[in-house]
Amino acid sequence: MKIVETILEVRQQVKEWRMEGLSVGLVPTMGYLHEGHKSLIDRAVAENDRVVVSVFVNPMQFAPSEDLESYPRDMDRDAAICEKAGASLIFHPEPEEMYHEGFSSFVDMTTLTGGLCGKSRPIHFRGVCTVVAKLFNIVTPDRAYFGQKDAQQLAVIRHMVRDLDFGIEIVGCPIIREEDGLAKSSRNTYLNVDERQAALILSKALAKGKALLETGEKDAAKICQTILDDIATEPMAKVDYVEVVDWNTLEPVETVARDVLVAIAVFIGKTRLIDNFIYEL
Repeated sequence: MKIVETILEVRQQVKEWRMEGLSVGLVPTMGYLHEGHKSLIDRAVAENDRVVVSVFVNPMQFAPSEDLESYPRDMDRDAAICEKAGASLIFHPEPEEMYHEGFSSFVDMTTLTGGLCGKSRPIHFRGVCTVVAKLFNIVTPDRAYFGQKDAQQLAVIRHMVRDLDFGIEIVGCPIIREEDGLAKSSRNTYLNVDERQAALILSKALAKGKALLETGEKDAAKICQTILDDIATEPMAKVDYVEVVDWNTLEPVETVARDVLVAIAVFIGKTRLIDNFIYEL
């Protein structure tokens, strides 16, 4: 496995693979890898001849008040996880490599990004779309792998790929959870012992909402209220949003009549956590 820091090195390596007739998978990450990331790499390795993992904390998707500087980083650990999973190449650029002086071109979207996380993080998805589009142009993968925990991101990337004719298969992979139900996240490291226990309310509340759906409830407002009531039992939790949206358009629904995404964002102390489930009819 190689670790490279420049776009030129990635392109040269991919060119060699293409000359050998090999398929290429891409797993975009911001590093500090956990079992959720590893599950993406595992699937990419199973479905492609060669796999590139990008490790890049993308400054463009962070607002000035967010956690860019404190976002956890551990390249040695990330490299060990990638190598064990069978990745072929890690692309670990500096911000200056991705965004040259005078950089002024962006990929933006007028649908899918205004709700859910887009409400409280208005610049986030422009940064996500721009960096992912750049990675697609640099790596030119056959397939790219994204986790369902960031369900809005998954939907946004699929839409971008369709709109801009990238010709890349976007593979969504299931949420990986701790044994007690907490969704794996690099930001879980911010939680102290009490906050870590309090964070279990996210998966517990979603389970209540899912159970209601499975008993036949179709009223989105009732489902949201059930989830909200359960979160309210945890004093350390502060709700950002609880929503039931159409899984294809991410528009809020009043009645569950098609596949929906039930998504939540909750602050536990100062840490903002997200979780969700997709309910398919």
